[in-house]
Amino acid sequence: MHASFPVDVDLALVGGGGAASLVLAALDRHGVTGLRVAVVDPVHKRGQDRTWAFWGLPGDDLDPLLSASWSQVDVVTPAARRVLSLDPLRYGMLRSAPVYDRAAEAERRLDAVRISAPAGELRDDGERVTVRDPDGRDLVRAGWVLDSRPRRPRRPGRTSWLQHFRGWWLTADRPTFDPQRAVLMDFRTPQPQRGVSFGYVLPVDDRFALVEYTEFGPELLDDAGYDAALRGYADLLGLDLTALRVREVENGVIPMTDGPFESRPSPRVVRLGTAGGATRPSTGFTFSAMLRQADQVALALAAGRPPVPAPAYPGRHLWMDAVALRALDRGHVGGVEFFERLFDRNPPERVLRFLDGVTSPAEDLAVMRSSPLLPMTGAVLGDAAGRLRARLRR
Repeated sequence: MHASFPVDVDLALVGGGGAASLVLAALDRHGVTGLRVAVVDPVHKRGQDRTWAFWGLPGDDLDPLLSASWSQVDVVTPAARRVLSLDPLRYGMLRSAPVYDRAAEAERRLDAVRISAPAGELRDDGERVTVRDPDGRDLVRAGWVLDSRPRRPRRPGRTSWLQHFRGWWLTADRPTFDPQRAVLMDFRTPQPQRGVSFGYVLPVDDRFALVEYTEFGPELLDDAGYDAALRGYADLLGLDLTALRVREVENGVIPMTDGPFESRPSPRVVRLGTAGGATRPSTGFTFSAMLRQADQVALALAAGRPPVPAPAYPGRHLWMDAVALRALDRGHVGGVEFFERLFDRNPPERVLRFLDGVTSPAEDLAVMRSSPLLPMTGAVLGDAAGRLRARLRR
């Protein structure tokens, strides 16, 4: 805890999780100097508390931090197993501990001030931002604030789902997993009445892997429900749980909604991570957009520009996500059918780049043509009507 308040800095990071850690690492990587930085968070993140999986070109700055990576992944449905070659991309697994360690090292090099207190109100007068604690005490005055605390959308979405999951890190005494291939999505799991479920497997080596169960839908499960689903998925994989040990358990809930997030709530406050729109509404994927935001912030500061990243996804992608969410939620198309056609009728690289929000308009049209035409047309018309009703209400 800093002894003298308020602390005067150029940049304050409010929240010290994944988004802030990536920003700190990017500031260090891009050689930003002479910047007074503060991090405001009651918890100093360390150790393994989450796992990110993402795709990208090999040879980037994250390669030394990866626990594992794969050039091939499986997409499995009740009808078929597809082995997808990702070349030139690779699918990487990144655990939180090395990210937090790199952020801590960046903090030291930047001589950042860490304030171990919760942040409350942010008061932006257009020139400086005052960060207060929940009791109204001034903690920091900053030229810019990057706020990565969880936030609700600016207004409720027409469709609001959740990506929710539980994973077991399993260890075995003998070779059990195939470390050469990850299972990206396995749709053989029992499908919920409203939503879609799948399992996946991320093997670090032949005796250690993350086995996870995920649902997209409007309702969470209870603990017994997640554990039962994981046991059922382990059975599908042919795993003998009596011969395996659960070393760690991971849980998570990520919003999937077409409700808009306010990425710039005031002139000198910028939101990052899910609060800043980094979560892809149709899939819940977040990490790649957070990484882009961090690099854009660091490059802007290095050039003396405001640390305001570009929108995480093009507007046309957000519209496509809203239509897809509506089609899935209203039962116009089944989740397994939707993803099966997506991977079956497009090159793997195009699908992965689309999910990351970096495809061209021509590629987006190709993706749209691969979806069921009549059900998606109905969803487009329903989305347009919903937008019109919402606009009239406002």
